[in-house]
Amino acid sequence: MIKAGIVGGTGYTGVELVRILSAHPQVELQWLTSRSEAGTPVADIFPSLRGVTNLVYQDFGDDNLKMMSACDVVFFATPHGVAMKQAEDLVKAGVKVIDLAADFRLQSLQEFETWYNHSHACPDLLKSAVYGLPEVNRKRIANAQVIGNPGCYPTTAILGMKPIIDNQNQTGTALIDKRIVIDAKSGVSGAGRQASLALNYAETTDNFKAYGVAGHRHLPEIEQGLSLILNSQFDHKIRFVPHLVPMIRGMLSTIHLELTEQGKQVDWQQAYEEAYQNEVFVDVLPSGSVPDTRSVRASNKMRIAIVQNNERAELTILVVQDNLVKGAAGQAVQNMNSLFALPETVGLEIVPVVP
Repeated sequence: MIKAGIVGGTGYTGVELVRILSAHPQVELQWLTSRSEAGTPVADIFPSLRGVTNLVYQDFGDDNLKMMSACDVVFFATPHGVAMKQAEDLVKAGVKVIDLAADFRLQSLQEFETWYNHSHACPDLLKSAVYGLPEVNRKRIANAQVIGNPGCYPTTAILGMKPIIDNQNQTGTALIDKRIVIDAKSGVSGAGRQASLALNYAETTDNFKAYGVAGHRHLPEIEQGLSLILNSQFDHKIRFVPHLVPMIRGMLSTIHLELTEQGKQVDWQQAYEEAYQNEVFVDVLPSGSVPDTRSVRASNKMRIAIVQNNERAELTILVVQDNLVKGAAGQAVQNMNSLFALPETVGLEIVPVVP
């Protein structure tokens, strides 16, 4: 059995990890930490877990850090800046680390410091960290010690663009114009569980707004993914604008592209179907279909639709996922499965919830 611990178990991604790992046949969840709720049974905070786990929140002090060192893998479902202060000690003890925040996503220290407003505590460990997007990086993930779990928006953008970038790499031909527009929407749970006036019911219900319009920290992660992770000479200009929509969970990203003359010669429906035909968690919908967020709710599925209009030289990619599962906790478990040589589907064959 894989002995697992979770640091930061009171947020939405933390409770999703508990939900998924508690049903995982190869995992024994041993530790769950929260400084604010130390000593409180998990089921008292999340009644949905009553009868599922008897774990009690622990404070993540020095003593419990030593106890965590007995785990095989530790997940950090914490704010940015926490994992990088603890990861080195855990790695020295032989523990695998999966960070669901941004401490190990960006390989550029300058980009990290610019977007997250503080220096990195373990830059050497960052160099060896692996970006945890299994459909792109699974060979490296299998041998990683530290994994930076991707952000939710970058997951939709990178996997939404991967077949295009791969085709450009293979042909050496520009298939799309250099201007890319990513219009993305997320449910309120993507902002976390903290108390905030902007996120209360009266502010978010019956409302729809953009945020991070001048610049969002997921943009450099998307740019890194389309260049470094996909190994391309990527010099496109990306306009990324996220929006908050009045629903609890779910994410839809619409990617607008202009096709070159060479790009119009490609049957992109067929290209996407071939690219993802062996990916269990990426579902390319039939031509003429449009995905909705409800079709992936509470599951690790991503669904993609392609709309190609050669008369207007336009290609539109629509991507949906559950921001808390494939966009966070589910993907983290998918990475854990790879780390321990398990099929990626173990514990993640979750049917979407409808309605």
